[in-house]
Amino acid sequence: MTLDEAILKLVAEREVTDQSVLRELLRKAGHTVTQPTLSRHLRKLAVQKVAGRYQQVESLPAELPSFTLTRVPPNLLVIRTRPGYAQPLAVKLDVQRPEGVAGTLAGDDTVFIAVTPPARLKTVADAVEALLMGTIPA
Repeated sequence: MTLDEAILKLVAEREVTDQSVLRELLRKAGHTVTQPTLSRHLRKLAVQKVAGRYQQVESLPAELPSFTLTRVPPNLLVIRTRPGYAQPLAVKLDVQRPEGVAGTLAGDDTVFIAVTPPARLKTVADAVEALLMGTIPA
């Protein structure tokens, strides 16, 4: 069984809540892997932490749901969307990483976006909105 197959099998059959736990399970299955390598494989396999456990998620839908974007000075953007869509929106932002986006944090229906430097809040908000609205090629 390949490493990718082992990862998919473990996250499908078990409630894996932490990468260190997954690494140990993989080690017991005969796959010694470093944390950075595991992270790369999880990203490649579209395995993400959802509702507190790792699971394979569907790729981004062709059309993202409606959302609202609110600026919260000095350096925070908040996106509200339909339940279950915050993580796909955050993944799109993490992959595209518009200039000024320091990072994202996604829940079920809310994404927090840290902006750096704070003076660029409006510019980054406009870029994020354009990216998610599809007016900038993904």
